Amino acid sequence: MNTLTDAWNWLTDSAHWAGDDGVWHRLGQHLVLTVVCLVISCLIALPVALVLGHLGRGGALAVNISNVGRAVPTFAVLVLLLLTPIGDWGEGPTVVALVLFAVPPLLTNAYVGMREVDRDVVRAARGMGMTGRQLLWRVEAPLAMPMILGGVRLAAVQLVATATIAALAGGGGLGRIITAGFNLASTPQVVAGAVLVAVFALLVEAVFEAAERLLPRRGTR
Repeated sequence: MNTLTDAWNWLTDSAHWAGDDGVWHRLGQHLVLTVVCLVISCLIALPVALVLGHLGRGGALAVNISNVGRAVPTFAVLVLLLLTPIGDWGEGPTVVALVLFAVPPLLTNAYVGMREVDRDVVRAARGMGMTGRQLLWRVEAPLAMPMILGGVRLAAVQLVATATIAALAGGGGLGRIITAGFNLASTPQVVAGAVLVAVFALLVEAVFEAAERLLPRRGTR
């Protein structure tokens, strides 16, 4: 109980929120890293998933290959990347490791969402003379959007939680608060850092959940 009280005292101390090592600065670094990795992951995974889901070919193979990444710990990937020339690219190893971690849920959810679109609707759209491109963007992608957005939400939350490993490679983010706590043998600071990451992940989850709730209304309009 004393540890939780000390962690609360650490969080409510304004001195810990200001400066280059303060919570606000580390939170900004964490947010930027998460957004960058999420955008790159979406640019890689979603076009592949949408095209394969539309064609109905090769998707299962692509999903299985991407899921291999789930079996390899992200920290292990980061360590290996640090031993390669990529290790000289600053945040490069962390970004690559996190992107590889985020691609599987994005690819899987988007592909499954595309394949679960009602085939009768697809056939009706084709019967109306829609081209493949029109069918993809006007029918299949909008109907698969809940699953696609669910994959983006899952990837975003996982990235927030996993981006703490950036501190192990000398990067920024909320992980630096946790590692600094370990270095100082300060359990309250470690707990405070973990709480900050958990709250941030919950906020991201809430934002995406709100977006998903608004999606059907837009579709109705």
